[in-house]
Amino acid sequence: MPIKILMPALSPTMTEGTLAKWMVKEGDEVGSGDVIAEIETDKATMEVEAVEEGRVGKLLVAEGTEGVQVNDTIALLLEDGEDEGALEGAADSAPAPKAEAPAPAASPAKPETPAAKPAPAAAPAAKADGDRVFASPLARRMAEQAGLDLSGVTGSGPNGRIVKADVEAALAGGKASGPAAAAAAPAAATAPKSAPGAVGFEPEFDFERASNMRKVIAQRLTESKQTVPHFYLTVDCQIDTLLALRKDLNSRSDAYKLSVNDLIIKASGVALRNVPAANASWTGDGVKLYRSADIAVAVAIEGGLITPVIRNAAGKGLETISNEMKELAAKARDGKLQPEEYQGGTFSISNLGMFGVKQFDAVINPPQGAILAVGAGEQRPVVRDGALAVATVMSVTLSVDHRAVDGAVGAEFLAAFKKLIEDPMTMLL
Repeated sequence: MPIKILMPALSPTMTEGTLAKWMVKEGDEVGSGDVIAEIETDKATMEVEAVEEGRVGKLLVAEGTEGVQVNDTIALLLEDGEDEGALEGAADSAPAPKAEAPAPAASPAKPETPAAKPAPAAAPAAKADGDRVFASPLARRMAEQAGLDLSGVTGSGPNGRIVKADVEAALAGGKASGPAAAAAAPAAATAPKSAPGAVGFEPEFDFERASNMRKVIAQRLTESKQTVPHFYLTVDCQIDTLLALRKDLNSRSDAYKLSVNDLIIKASGVALRNVPAANASWTGDGVKLYRSADIAVAVAIEGGLITPVIRNAAGKGLETISNEMKELAAKARDGKLQPEEYQGGTFSISNLGMFGVKQFDAVINPPQGAILAVGAGEQRPVVRDGALAVATVMSVTLSVDHRAVDGAVGAEFLAAFKKLIEDPMTMLL
């Protein structure tokens, strides 16, 4: 009997994913451990390896299919001695890939004088050579709303099944003129939204479909701002001594090249070790106080951002932190991070100083209790011993979950961080 290859759960929170690319084709021989596909999760694009050996009999899910549920059958593998005839029963029992639910379409503006509109004609039952055309429920509903005859649409899904993408392509190609055609094909929405007699007007735009990562970012940040009681604390740190130490350390060896961010990660870890009450998160029933300062660092990547984690930042040397951060950032940009490399941080850092941003307030990354927003170091006038002087100053803002960390604890953490940044040799002791 053919072996079913299932959609894997590549992280504890993954319920569905996008089959980004097949690395094999039907008829290929594969062995245990061979890479057979690339799956896009909410965090990264990861390679999937075969756990059995055999010949690829049927690819049930097309490349680029979104919303494939975990444990759905995505392919069938023929064992030694089996031929294509063995695929029939197995293919029929395999669940069809689930199309992504369409985003709710904006309600059209109502005309000032209501006028009766003819109801859109339902699409006739699609026929092909006298047989029913196979289409997903979502594709059939979209076709009915748009007045599209499915008998003229070529399906790209398993066994020629018509899926959402096929309907959108047909609508974009002008094969339907139903009143819902524009709403059913948002990817092609580049035409002006104004119409004679319409109350409102929307300028021309290009639509970019959200990736799984962008959807998760939007969901988590909305949840954070709506449910987490943020408060903010800002301090200015003079970093001339830190910059001099960095320059001196970098001149001593070619084995590493320290950045200011590496020193900030180290200082944050040591400050959390010195003020353990700030290394916390709220659970609903109480407060978790973490024993290790695992610093999640925001890294901008195509389509969003991800936060690889430096474990036990307080206990690592600057060279180790620097090399780990470079390796994690490169893997993040290539979409190759493993779940254990970006999950489980206890505290976050977001640094926009390299973009010239002076100061900003970051959104907490649940379930963590705080995030440090780092601005650019710039020369500013300061007062020393009653005299005006010039110093390189960096503003940092701590966003804190008031349920887990009180204001005094947040202030104590920032005081410890500022002391380490302004006297950086103390973080090396």
